[in-house]
This record gives sequence, structure tokens and C-alpha cells, in this order.
Amino acid sequence: MAQALRRPGINVFDESTPMWRLLAVFLVPLMLSNILQAASSTFGSIWIGRLIGTDALGAISAVFPILFLLASFLIGIASGSTVLIGQAYGAKDEHRVKKIAGTVLGATLYLGIAIAIVGSLTSPYLMTLLHTPSSIVARADAYARVLFLTFPLFFPYLAYTTFLRGTGDSTTPFYALIVSTVLSIAITPLFILGWLGLPKLDVVSVAVSGLIAQAVAFAWLLLHLRRMNHPLQFDRETLSDMGIDWTILAAVVRIGVPTGLQMIMVSLAEIAVLSFVNRFGASATASYGAVNQVVSYVQFPAISIGIAASIFGAQCIGAKRNDKLGSVIRSAVGLNYVIGGLLIVLCYAFAWDLLGWFIVDPHTLTIAHGLLMITLWSYAIFGNSAVLSGIMRSSGDVVWPTTISVVSIWFVEVPVAFFLMHRLGLDGVWFGYPIAYCSGLVLQFCYYEFVWKRKTHERLV
Repeated sequence: MAQALRRPGINVFDESTPMWRLLAVFLVPLMLSNILQAASSTFGSIWIGRLIGTDALGAISAVFPILFLLASFLIGIASGSTVLIGQAYGAKDEHRVKKIAGTVLGATLYLGIAIAIVGSLTSPYLMTLLHTPSSIVARADAYARVLFLTFPLFFPYLAYTTFLRGTGDSTTPFYALIVSTVLSIAITPLFILGWLGLPKLDVVSVAVSGLIAQAVAFAWLLLHLRRMNHPLQFDRETLSDMGIDWTILAAVVRIGVPTGLQMIMVSLAEIAVLSFVNRFGASATASYGAVNQVVSYVQFPAISIGIAASIFGAQCIGAKRNDKLGSVIRSAVGLNYVIGGLLIVLCYAFAWDLLGWFIVDPHTLTIAHGLLMITLWSYAIFGNSAVLSGIMRSSGDVVWPTTISVVSIWFVEVPVAFFLMHRLGLDGVWFGYPIAYCSGLVLQFCYYEFVWKRKTHERLV
């Protein structure tokens, strides 16, 4: 029998509050969390670029697509668990919520160990495969090896924050990220410069400081949940559930694997695009890294709104309140264009200053500015697609949204980037992004309007 569930997060079914306001309250900590997460990476890049140099920045930029690739399956699993936890939470079934969380927590721990081993062993071959410029390949390999070894801690930590958001609690993960971000920003320059008797670790400083910061934040998170008597506190029940319930894991995988495959295909596309960029030299690679840092502050809020739509949609389906799904979609799309539009305008207005945080070389800065001007506006389109995809995934319908995303990336972005690269040079690579995002939105909307809306959506767990 379902047990009454304590509700520390947002109440999706509060009829006295407009849906857009509930979404906004949930979104503020979620977006700030993503901004903090990006800030940790941003300041790491700033420390590297300013204290070591452009080649060092290029080295850590070269590793990003590989990191994204190896983390993709985890992101997919976390996405699947969020849908199931959201539905179970909407149905007020506490034991089912904890069972799903324990199973996925165990799976992510084992996955993190496997990736740490495989990634550290194959790093040199991946650098060669990517045509990493010879001037930065040694540093990129060293950074990648250490980064992979942090995954057995990073994966469970990331999974836990995802579980909490599935229950409507976006505040607790935000507090944990404050801890990890502040520590990471403070510790990184100490390792770069060798202050306080610490060893000088060059580009590896970012990975080592990240590991320390995440360990402290994860410990704080678990203690905080216990003090709150949170439904997802780590206790004996959660520990026993880490033995993995294969029925639940199969359901999570059925939802999560398509999402993970989508992330993998996106990351492979990024690797393909990076291989195009690398042909233009280390300055182009550094520009690619700097532009990614800036657009992340526009992209992450768009992703956050898609996540929020998925969580709210899952809770509505779990509670058999499908009548509220339309309100969730309208509110999420509206917030995407208001928030995303404002951030895009600000980034356009201060583009030179923002890029100047990472790059001091005038030639590299000019390249990065041109690339940013081409792509920035299209992230509002990307956010709209994320909302539609998120709401459809909340029902467990993942195959077609995933297929559409993969088609827009591999049959539009990569071919367009390759084709235009030979005609417009480096700028041509960047035109693939907005063209792919526009194509993806058209296809997602068609599937949502003519197929998904006409289905009946039931709880999966």
C-alpha cells in the first residue's frame, strides 16, 4: 500500500498558485545550480587560461567532448530515474521512491568505477583519434586521466542531486553546489601556483580540486538530508536497495537508454565538430572552449526548463492529473523565451568582455567572438525543443523524441558543419548549430501535436 509521503519540495498541485509561478520557484534554484556548475568550470578555465596560458586552456577544452561522451549513459539513467521517481512521488508512494533511488545509486556507482578504469586506460588513443594538436596533447592526456578517476565519486553525487529534483526539491542540490563550487574555485589556483605547500599540478589542478570539492559537498548533502529527515536520506533501506532491483533498473534503462544514446550521439557529434575545429589550430580549439563556456550560461537555463517540465509532467501523470499537462507546457515554453531571451541579449551586449575572461590573445579572441555571434540566438530555439521533449519523456515516451534529436544532430548539424567548413572556413562549422536547432524544433512540435497529445498517459511504476 502507498504510504503518505513527506513533501519538502514544490507542490505541483497547489491550485492557489499559477503553474508558471510554481515552475519559476522550482527553476530558480535549478538554474542557479546549473550556473554554479558552469561557474566552477568557467573559473577553472579562467585560472588555467590566465595563470598557465592558451595551450593549457586548449588542452582542457580538447577533453570536454570525451568527458561528455563517457558521462552520457549516466545522464540517461538519471533522466529515466527522474521520470519514475517523479511518478512515484506524485502517487505518494515513499517506499517506491526510495527503491528506485537505491537501485539507480548502486548502478551509477558501478558504472563510475568501470568508466574510471576504461577512460584512464584509453585516454592516449582518444587524444590521437581527435587529432589533438601536438602542442597540447600531453597536457590533455594528463587532465583526462585524472578526470576519469573522479567518476566513482562524481556519478553517485550527480545521481543523488537528480533524485532530489525528481521529488520537486531543487533547493537542497543548490546548497550542495554552493559548497562544491566555492571550494573548487578557491582550491584550483592553490594547486596551479603551488601555494600553501601544495604541489604544482598544471592543468590537472582543475580535476583534483573538483574531486576534493565534490567529496566535501556530497558528505554535506548526505548529512543535511538526514538532519531534514528527507524522504531520500541515505539510510539502511537505501543501502539495501543498492543491491539493485532488476525490474526497476530495466524500467529505468528502458526510459534512460534512449536518452543516454541521444547524449552519446550529441557528444559524438561534438567530437566530430571538434575534430573539424582542431584542423584550424590550437587558437581555434581554445576559441571553441571559450565559446562553450559562455553559451553554457544560456544553454543550461534552457536545459533546466526542460528538466522542470519533465519533473512536473511526471508528477502530474503519477497523480493521474493529466489535465494539468497543458498548463505545464505553456508555462515552461513562456519562461524559456523570457529567461533565455534576456540572457541572450545580455551575452550579445557584453560578448567581448565575457570572452575576455578566458582569452587574452587578440587573434584568438576575435575568432571566438565571431563564433559566438553566429550561434547564440539559436539557444532559445533549443530551449523550446527541450520543453517539448521533456514533457513527452515524462510519460515514458522517449524513442521518438530521441530519434528526432539524433536526426537533427547527425543528419543536419554535422553534414552542414562539414559542408560549410570547406566554403566558409571555421565560421561555417558554427552554422551547423542554429540550423540543427531549428530543424529539431519543427520535428519535435509535429510529433507532439499530431501523436503524443492524442495518447492516454499512465503511471509506469
